[in-house]
Amino acid sequence: MKKTNWWAAGVWVAAAMSGASYAEDTAVQHLAEAIRIETVSQQDRGSIDYAAFTQFNEFLRSTYPLVFEQLQIEVIADYSLVMTLPGSDQSLKPVLIDSHYDVVPIEPGTENEWTHPPFDGVIADGYLWGRGAIDDKSSVIATMEGLTALLQQGFQPQRTLIFSLAHDEEIGGSEGAANVAQHLSDNHIELEFMVGEGGLVVTDNPMLPNKAMAMIALAEKTYVTLTLKASGDGGHSSMPVKNNAVVNLARAVTTLHENPFEPQLVSPMTDMLDVLGEEVGGIQGWMMKNQWLSAPILESIMSDDPATNPQVRSTTAVTMFDAGIKENVISQKAEAKVNFRLLPGYTPEQLLKDVTAMINDPSITIESEAWKKSPPVADINAHGYDKVKTSIEQVLPEAVVAPGMLTATTDSPHYVDVAPNIYRFHPFTLPMSDTKSIHGTNERISIESIKTSVKLSMSLIEAVSKP
Repeated sequence: MKKTNWWAAGVWVAAAMSGASYAEDTAVQHLAEAIRIETVSQQDRGSIDYAAFTQFNEFLRSTYPLVFEQLQIEVIADYSLVMTLPGSDQSLKPVLIDSHYDVVPIEPGTENEWTHPPFDGVIADGYLWGRGAIDDKSSVIATMEGLTALLQQGFQPQRTLIFSLAHDEEIGGSEGAANVAQHLSDNHIELEFMVGEGGLVVTDNPMLPNKAMAMIALAEKTYVTLTLKASGDGGHSSMPVKNNAVVNLARAVTTLHENPFEPQLVSPMTDMLDVLGEEVGGIQGWMMKNQWLSAPILESIMSDDPATNPQVRSTTAVTMFDAGIKENVISQKAEAKVNFRLLPGYTPEQLLKDVTAMINDPSITIESEAWKKSPPVADINAHGYDKVKTSIEQVLPEAVVAPGMLTATTDSPHYVDVAPNIYRFHPFTLPMSDTKSIHGTNERISIESIKTSVKLSMSLIEAVSKP
């Protein structure tokens, strides 16, 4: 679909939203300003520059005074914000709309590979460039712009709306989202449902190449890291040993790398294929809709494509390997970290058993780091899904809205005990090729997508505010 079609698809919505012009005219500049504030979450929390996080919150207060005047503002764990807009009907359970403003670091040595400096917020060639342009400052700014535009119209929700802006999602959310969820629980707030980051509108999707697909993620894969440790005989490199810790560990991680888990179709991917089958048609569409017969073929096809492989497989990635102190010294110890993203239904406990059996080497010690409790697959038949779906269709009527699964992880596991259903949707559009820039070099978002994101945010806020 050509870019001009995206704009045309939303014209009637823009005309219906008298406050939208404010947000459209300012969203790009405000997102650029947000990118220039380096709210980087370092893995070592002691090296985080929290002054930037304070600066970001001050930027929000000065940029969106109407939000801070009309909503109840609470600061959680010093840097996360909870903003509440009371509804007129207190019998309705609140809805939470969540986003985060921290970003990942730039990998050392890659700075010069960026077309524009990652924290300059450069607007060029129809794009806004910079770390956080997609993940997730775009959602923060779209929410604030859309909310401001609605408040200018005198917006009054029937249902209480809660907006959370977390500050440490990129390093697990143990201070931000975890404390926000605890704050809700301590105040006996049970949500009707929650909308977090995850899904988005994608063009050029190989599963639906000729139409835009708006994915509402009903689930996300469980994030688990295992640490593998090996011990062996050491000594001078001139006298090689048979029991070499590095070799033993290399053999173990190679076994994991070369033996991926079998592909499997599970919900919500089964639900996505049902929806896409109606759109695709023909033999391919028939196969998508008749998985009772075609599942093995679909699993094979999808697992062979790097873009869809994570949707049907629990994945294995060897990410870190540490051994040795000197080139002529045989190391006595070696350690590696292997990161897994598990499909819904595959538990970390079962993973440990399977990995132990696969390596089959008692000399290798396997340790597991703590993992988040994964939310259950959200109910596609609950009215929360319908609210999000309707809000997208009002702005982008040509897009195909489908359920999906996020292959990464978010803050949503922290909210398991307060939100019975968690839906994930980013209010912006990306070509499939641009998704690789998330956490990578040349992260960018189109100017057109920023403007559309404000319309989507306004539509979402209005939709979920009603019974």
